[in-house]
Amino acid sequence: MAQTIFKRCEKKFLLTEGQYRAVKPLIERYMLPDRFTNYPISNIYLDTRNFDLIRLSLGKPKYKEKLRVRFYGTAAGEDSRVFVEIKKKFDGVVYKRRVEMSLKEARDYLEGDIYPAKDSQILREIDYMKNRYGLRAKAFIAYDREAYSGRKDPELRVTFDRRIRCRDSCLDFTAGDGGEELLEPGLVLMEVKIPGAMPLWMSREFSRQDIFMTTYSKYGTYYTRCLMPRGYAVSCPAAAVAGAAVTERRKGMQYA
Repeated sequence: MAQTIFKRCEKKFLLTEGQYRAVKPLIERYMLPDRFTNYPISNIYLDTRNFDLIRLSLGKPKYKEKLRVRFYGTAAGEDSRVFVEIKKKFDGVVYKRRVEMSLKEARDYLEGDIYPAKDSQILREIDYMKNRYGLRAKAFIAYDREAYSGRKDPELRVTFDRRIRCRDSCLDFTAGDGGEELLEPGLVLMEVKIPGAMPLWMSREFSRQDIFMTTYSKYGTYYTRCLMPRGYAVSCPAAAVAGAAVTERRKGMQYA
């Protein structure tokens, strides 16, 4: 059964092709490739009419949240399995909860407000967020992923993402995974996902290879580089969304 609840720290690094080739043998020594490694991932991000959630997130608040739908694979059909995910970050820790359903169920729910037949606590949390902000599909982001998990600690994960591509039309997984590419040629986005501190062998090798942590949001980069210049930076009361985020945080972080 696919995992539905995650709690971890996520560190991001932009690598050159040379750094990728240098660090990969060490990753392979301490980690195992995913069963389905080198696979495409497609995501549809939901936001308000004026992109309030991503605009708030770009201000780097202590607390932020997002809602997306994720599909693993190349060719989606009505019966394909997708994940509707709610992701929150508080004080550097990422909390992710998701529910699995068919693509048709997800489309009916997110576009037609038809509540799925199989109810759950996580789905109710997703529904609360969707209705609270009036969220609708706003951006499609796909990439090709190479993934590894720790030999001794399966919760340690390292992923390499290439060909990050985005679009703001045809927001449906059945429309293929093409779009504008975000990464400069020769760059690879590496993410280290850890339940606690980074392993010593990893931090030593990253330091030796001059690999340093960076901040990189796929959706945020797409918004600032592609959507905002097209006139999507509409003036709106984003403070209202910020206030709602503070309220959620004060509830005690129900995802902890």
